[in-house]
Amino acid sequence: MSSSSSSNSPCAACKFLRRKCMPGCIFAPYFPPEEPQKFINVHKIFGASNVTKLLNELLPHQREDAVNSLAYEAEARMKDPVYGCVGAISFLQREVQRLQNELDAANADLIRYACNEIAPIGLSAAPLPIPTTQQQRPSGNVGGGSYGRSNSSGGGSFYQNPNFVLPYFTHPWSTHNNSDQRGGGAAGDDDDDQGSM
Repeated sequence: MSSSSSSNSPCAACKFLRRKCMPGCIFAPYFPPEEPQKFINVHKIFGASNVTKLLNELLPHQREDAVNSLAYEAEARMKDPVYGCVGAISFLQREVQRLQNELDAANADLIRYACNEIAPIGLSAAPLPIPTTQQQRPSGNVGGGSYGRSNSSGGGSFYQNPNFVLPYFTHPWSTHNNSDQRGGGAAGDDDDDQGSM
């Protein structure tokens, strides 16, 4: 019952124009009776005759998209008579640009944070600097003693650790020479004594 009544009711365009809606009405598929404001906006902005002419020039499968575009533009013009849908498009473009700038700033912060995290690791892996002070050259240890040369300009003098005593080895020729020297020395002393007497 309701379906038959809805099928017999005129479309929103014919109802607004106060004319009889014929079975082949070009507005009926796109302006149903339950959406009267849709046709009111389109008629106020573009005119019913212009919309009829436009729909007759298009193919049947293109008409629905054309009516939706006209309805969107008409609604935008009702809200913003100066810019219409261009104002909405401009607003969305500015929003996209703002979000893109925020995304670029966030990416820059992430890169900066990553660089700051990598820098200490690179510094820890770097070789340690060589100290500028001259290190003491290790000397040979013999029985707990150390030998070396002093840092004097004349080539240095040999020094011995006072805590270590060099072993003295007695050689045969060394003993013979010492005895001769001791004997010669004694003879010389006797001669001196006789001469004085």
